[in-house]
Amino acid sequence: MTRASGPLADALARRTVLLDGGLSNQLADQGCDLSGGRWTGRVLDEAPEQVLAAHTAYARAGAEVLITASYQVGAEPPLLHRSVALAARAAETADHEVWVAASVGPYGALLADGSEYRGRYGLSVAALADWHRPRIEALLAAGPDVLALETVPDTEEAEALLSVLAGTGARAWLSYTVQGGRTRAGQPLAEAFAQAAASEEVIAVGVNCCDPAEVLPAVALAAATGKPVVAYPNDGSVWDATAGLWHPPPAPVPWPVTAWQQSGTRLIGGCCRIGPPDIAALAARTT
Repeated sequence: MTRASGPLADALARRTVLLDGGLSNQLADQGCDLSGGRWTGRVLDEAPEQVLAAHTAYARAGAEVLITASYQVGAEPPLLHRSVALAARAAETADHEVWVAASVGPYGALLADGSEYRGRYGLSVAALADWHRPRIEALLAAGPDVLALETVPDTEEAEALLSVLAGTGARAWLSYTVQGGRTRAGQPLAEAFAQAAASEEVIAVGVNCCDPAEVLPAVALAAATGKPVVAYPNDGSVWDATAGLWHPPPAPVPWPVTAWQQSGTRLIGGCCRIGPPDIAALAARTT
Protein backbone atom coordinates (compact mmCIF):
# COMPACT_ATOMS: atom_id res chain seq x y z
CA MET A 1 0.00 0.00 0.00
CA THR A 2 2.00 2.98 1.24
CA ARG A 3 3.46 4.80 4.19
CA ALA A 4 0.84 5.50 6.82
CA SER A 5 -0.94 8.77 6.14
CA GLY A 6 -1.81 9.69 9.74
CA PRO A 7 0.29 10.13 12.87
CA LEU A 8 1.12 7.00 14.83
CA ALA A 9 -0.12 8.70 17.99
CA ASP A 10 -3.62 8.91 16.52
CA ALA A 11 -3.66 5.18 15.81
CA LEU A 12 -2.46 4.39 19.34
CA ALA A 13 -5.41 6.29 20.76
CA ARG A 14 -7.74 3.84 19.02
CA ARG A 15 -6.09 0.42 18.87
CA THR A 16 -3.06 -1.83 19.20
CA VAL A 17 -0.36 -1.31 16.56
CA LEU A 18 1.98 -4.15 15.61
CA LEU A 19 5.74 -3.61 15.56
CA ASP A 20 8.24 -5.72 13.66
CA GLY A 21 10.76 -8.15 15.17
CA GLY A 22 14.51 -8.42 15.49
CA LEU A 23 16.42 -7.09 12.50
CA SER A 24 19.70 -8.79 13.42
CA ASN A 25 18.26 -12.30 13.57
CA GLN A 26 16.43 -11.85 10.28
CA LEU A 27 19.59 -10.62 8.57
CA ALA A 28 21.51 -13.57 10.01
CA ASP A 29 18.81 -15.93 8.69
CA GLN A 30 19.31 -14.33 5.27
CA GLY A 31 22.99 -15.30 5.45
CA CYS A 32 24.40 -11.86 6.27
CA ASP A 33 27.67 -11.34 8.13
CA LEU A 34 27.01 -9.25 11.24
CA SER A 35 30.49 -9.55 12.73
CA GLY A 36 32.43 -6.46 13.73
CA GLY A 37 31.42 -3.42 15.72
CA ARG A 38 28.61 -2.10 13.52
CA TRP A 39 26.41 -5.23 13.60
CA THR A 40 23.30 -4.47 11.48
CA GLY A 41 24.99 -1.22 10.50
CA ARG A 42 27.57 -3.26 8.62
CA VAL A 43 24.86 -4.82 6.46
CA LEU A 44 23.26 -1.42 5.97
CA ASP A 45 26.60 -0.18 4.62
CA GLU A 46 27.72 -3.21 2.61
CA ALA A 47 24.51 -4.94 1.53
CA PRO A 48 21.54 -2.56 1.76
CA GLU A 49 19.41 -4.86 -0.40
CA GLN A 50 19.52 -7.36 2.46
CA VAL A 51 18.17 -4.76 4.88
CA LEU A 52 15.38 -4.02 2.42
CA ALA A 53 14.59 -7.74 2.20
CA ALA A 54 14.46 -8.05 5.99
CA HIS A 55 12.11 -5.07 6.36
CA THR A 56 9.95 -6.46 3.56
CA ALA A 57 9.68 -9.83 5.32
CA TYR A 58 8.31 -8.11 8.41
CA ALA A 59 5.93 -5.90 6.44
CA ARG A 60 4.54 -8.98 4.72
CA ALA A 61 4.20 -10.71 8.09
CA GLY A 62 1.83 -7.92 9.14
CA ALA A 63 4.10 -5.46 10.93
CA GLU A 64 2.67 -1.95 10.92
CA VAL A 65 5.87 -0.28 12.13
CA LEU A 66 9.30 -0.95 10.64
CA ILE A 67 12.29 0.00 12.81
CA THR A 68 15.32 1.13 10.83
CA ALA A 69 18.81 -0.40 10.79
CA SER A 70 20.34 2.68 12.45
CA TYR A 71 20.56 1.25 15.98
CA GLN A 72 24.32 0.79 15.93
CA VAL A 73 25.26 3.55 13.47
CA GLY A 74 27.09 6.64 14.69
CA ALA A 75 26.90 10.17 13.29
CA GLU A 76 27.08 9.06 9.65
CA PRO A 77 24.31 10.96 7.84
CA PRO A 78 24.45 9.01 4.55
CA LEU A 79 23.95 5.69 6.35
CA LEU A 80 21.32 7.10 8.68
CA HIS A 81 19.38 8.53 5.73
CA ARG A 82 19.71 5.22 3.89
CA SER A 83 18.25 3.35 6.86
CA VAL A 84 15.06 5.42 6.72
CA ALA A 85 14.80 5.21 2.94
CA LEU A 86 15.05 1.41 2.96
CA ALA A 87 12.33 1.02 5.57
CA ALA A 88 10.14 3.42 3.59
CA ARG A 89 10.65 1.34 0.43
CA ALA A 90 9.68 -1.82 2.29
CA ALA A 91 6.54 -0.10 3.54
CA GLU A 92 5.43 0.24 -0.07
CA THR A 93 5.32 -3.57 -0.41
CA ALA A 94 2.76 -4.06 2.34
CA ASP A 95 -0.97 -4.49 1.83
CA HIS A 96 -1.62 -2.22 4.82
CA GLU A 97 -0.38 1.14 6.06
CA VAL A 98 3.08 1.12 7.64
CA TRP A 99 4.92 3.67 9.78
CA VAL A 100 8.71 4.03 9.74
CA ALA A 101 10.47 4.32 13.10
CA ALA A 102 14.07 5.53 13.06
CA SER A 103 16.07 3.60 15.64
CA VAL A 104 18.15 5.66 18.05
CA GLY A 105 20.21 3.10 19.93
CA PRO A 106 22.03 3.88 23.19
CA TYR A 107 25.62 5.01 23.45
CA GLY A 108 26.58 1.54 24.68
CA ALA A 109 25.43 -0.05 21.42
CA LEU A 110 28.16 1.78 19.53
CA LEU A 111 30.76 0.40 21.93
CA ALA A 112 29.77 -3.12 20.83
CA ASP A 113 30.72 -4.52 24.23
CA GLY A 114 27.30 -5.20 25.73
CA SER A 115 27.33 -2.00 27.76
CA GLU A 116 23.84 -1.10 26.58
CA TYR A 117 22.84 -3.77 29.11
CA ARG A 118 24.67 -1.95 31.90
CA GLY A 119 24.46 1.81 31.32
CA ARG A 120 26.37 4.26 33.50
CA TYR A 121 29.09 4.79 30.92
CA GLY A 122 30.89 7.47 32.92
CA LEU A 123 29.63 10.29 30.69
CA SER A 124 27.61 13.26 31.89
CA VAL A 125 24.07 13.90 30.71
CA ALA A 126 25.38 16.87 28.70
CA ALA A 127 28.07 14.74 27.04
CA LEU A 128 25.53 12.07 26.12
CA ALA A 129 23.22 14.72 24.68
CA ASP A 130 26.06 16.13 22.58
CA TRP A 131 26.84 12.64 21.32
CA HIS A 132 23.25 11.80 20.39
CA ARG A 133 22.33 15.17 18.86
CA PRO A 134 23.92 14.79 15.39
CA ARG A 135 22.51 11.28 15.00
CA ILE A 136 19.01 12.41 15.88
CA GLU A 137 19.25 15.47 13.64
CA ALA A 138 20.37 13.33 10.70
CA LEU A 139 17.59 10.80 11.24
CA LEU A 140 14.92 13.49 11.52
CA ALA A 141 16.18 15.06 8.29
CA ALA A 142 15.46 11.76 6.55
CA GLY A 143 11.76 12.03 7.37
CA PRO A 144 10.75 9.05 9.53
CA ASP A 145 7.30 8.97 11.07
CA VAL A 146 8.65 8.55 14.58
CA LEU A 147 11.90 7.98 16.45
CA ALA A 148 12.47 4.81 18.47
CA LEU A 149 14.61 5.75 21.48
CA GLU A 150 15.19 2.11 22.30
CA THR A 151 17.11 -0.26 24.55
CA VAL A 152 17.90 2.63 26.89
CA PRO A 153 19.59 1.19 29.99
CA ASP A 154 19.82 4.26 32.18
CA THR A 155 17.72 7.23 33.29
CA GLU A 156 20.68 9.53 32.66
CA GLU A 157 20.77 8.55 29.00
CA ALA A 158 17.01 8.95 28.78
CA GLU A 159 17.36 12.45 30.19
CA ALA A 160 19.97 13.22 27.54
CA LEU A 161 17.83 11.91 24.70
CA LEU A 162 14.75 13.81 25.86
CA SER A 163 16.76 17.02 26.18
CA VAL A 164 17.81 16.71 22.53
CA LEU A 165 14.21 16.19 21.43
CA ALA A 166 12.72 18.97 23.56
CA GLY A 167 11.13 21.65 21.43
CA THR A 168 11.81 19.92 18.11
CA GLY A 169 8.23 18.87 17.47
CA ALA A 170 9.48 15.39 16.62
CA ARG A 171 7.59 12.34 17.85
CA ALA A 172 9.26 9.41 19.59
CA TRP A 173 8.74 6.46 21.86
CA LEU A 174 11.09 5.79 24.76
CA SER A 175 11.75 2.18 25.75
CA TYR A 176 14.11 0.91 28.40
CA THR A 177 15.84 -2.42 28.58
CA VAL A 178 15.13 -3.80 32.03
CA GLN A 179 16.00 -6.63 34.40
CA GLY A 180 14.61 -7.55 37.79
CA GLY A 181 11.97 -4.84 37.63
CA ARG A 182 14.53 -2.04 37.29
CA THR A 183 16.51 -0.39 34.52
CA ARG A 184 19.69 -2.21 33.58
CA ALA A 185 21.57 0.47 35.52
CA GLY A 186 19.46 -0.37 38.57
CA GLN A 187 17.10 2.60 38.76
CA PRO A 188 13.42 2.19 39.76
CA LEU A 189 11.17 1.87 36.72
CA ALA A 190 8.58 4.29 38.08
CA GLU A 191 11.31 6.94 38.16
CA ALA A 192 12.51 5.99 34.70
CA PHE A 193 9.10 6.14 33.06
CA ALA A 194 8.20 9.37 34.85
CA GLN A 195 10.92 11.16 32.86
CA ALA A 196 8.75 10.83 29.77
CA ALA A 197 5.46 11.92 31.35
CA ALA A 198 5.90 15.63 30.68
CA SER A 199 7.56 15.28 27.28
CA GLU A 200 5.37 16.50 24.43
CA GLU A 201 7.59 14.61 22.01
CA VAL A 202 7.09 11.16 23.59
CA ILE A 203 4.00 9.35 22.30
CA ALA A 204 4.62 6.04 24.10
CA VAL A 205 6.87 4.67 26.83
CA GLY A 206 7.79 1.14 27.85
CA VAL A 207 10.33 -1.66 27.50
CA ASN A 208 12.18 -3.64 24.86
CA CYS A 209 15.01 -6.16 24.52
CA CYS A 210 14.14 -7.84 27.79
CA ASP A 211 12.75 -11.12 29.03
CA PRO A 212 9.01 -11.35 28.21
CA ALA A 213 8.37 -12.04 31.90
CA GLU A 214 9.57 -8.50 32.66
CA VAL A 215 6.89 -6.86 30.51
CA LEU A 216 3.69 -7.13 32.54
CA PRO A 217 5.13 -5.76 35.82
CA ALA A 218 6.58 -2.83 33.88
CA VAL A 219 3.41 -2.02 31.96
CA ALA A 220 1.41 -0.72 34.93
CA LEU A 221 4.26 1.58 35.89
CA ALA A 222 4.61 2.86 32.32
CA ALA A 223 0.85 3.37 31.98
CA ALA A 224 0.93 5.64 35.05
CA THR A 225 2.53 8.28 32.79
CA GLY A 226 -0.80 8.58 30.99
CA LYS A 227 0.84 7.62 27.71
CA PRO A 228 0.33 4.48 25.61
CA VAL A 229 2.77 1.70 26.46
CA VAL A 230 5.23 0.07 24.07
CA ALA A 231 6.54 -3.46 24.63
CA TYR A 232 8.79 -5.54 22.40
CA PRO A 233 10.75 -8.13 24.35
CA ASN A 234 13.14 -10.75 23.05
CA ASP A 235 12.53 -14.49 23.38
CA GLY A 236 13.94 -14.76 26.88
CA SER A 237 17.53 -15.33 25.76
CA VAL A 238 20.45 -13.64 27.52
CA TRP A 239 23.18 -11.87 25.52
CA ASP A 240 26.75 -12.92 26.30
CA ALA A 241 28.88 -9.98 25.13
CA THR A 242 32.14 -11.81 25.77
CA ALA A 243 31.23 -14.83 23.66
CA GLY A 244 29.14 -12.79 21.23
CA LEU A 245 26.14 -15.11 21.39
CA TRP A 246 22.71 -15.55 22.92
CA HIS A 247 22.02 -18.11 25.64
CA PRO A 248 18.45 -19.31 25.06
CA PRO A 249 16.03 -19.96 27.93
CA PRO A 250 15.53 -23.58 29.00
CA ALA A 251 11.92 -23.39 27.84
CA PRO A 252 9.84 -20.89 25.83
CA VAL A 253 8.74 -17.91 27.91
CA PRO A 254 4.98 -17.14 27.74
CA TRP A 255 3.78 -13.91 26.18
CA PRO A 256 0.52 -12.90 27.96
CA VAL A 257 -0.35 -10.46 25.20
CA THR A 258 -3.97 -9.94 26.24
CA ALA A 259 -2.87 -8.98 29.73
CA TRP A 260 -0.34 -6.55 28.26
CA GLN A 261 -3.08 -4.94 26.20
CA GLN A 262 -5.48 -4.77 29.11
CA SER A 263 -2.81 -2.95 31.09
CA GLY A 264 -2.33 -0.24 28.47
CA THR A 265 0.12 -1.64 25.93
CA ARG A 266 -0.65 -0.30 22.45
CA LEU A 267 2.61 -0.88 20.57
CA ILE A 268 3.53 -4.57 20.63
CA GLY A 269 6.22 -6.46 18.75
CA GLY A 270 9.45 -8.36 19.22
CA CYS A 271 13.12 -7.61 19.62
CA CYS A 272 16.13 -9.93 19.34
CA ARG A 273 15.45 -13.49 18.14
CA ILE A 274 11.83 -12.72 17.20
CA GLY A 275 11.35 -13.27 13.46
CA PRO A 276 8.65 -12.75 10.81
CA PRO A 277 6.77 -15.98 11.65
CA ASP A 278 6.53 -14.81 15.27
CA ILE A 279 5.22 -11.42 14.16
CA ALA A 280 2.66 -13.08 11.90
CA ALA A 281 1.48 -15.17 14.87
CA LEU A 282 1.42 -12.07 17.07
CA ALA A 283 -0.71 -10.27 14.50
CA ALA A 284 -3.42 -12.86 15.00
CA ARG A 285 -3.32 -12.29 18.76
CA THR A 286 -3.44 -8.49 18.77
CA THR A 287 -6.32 -7.85 16.38
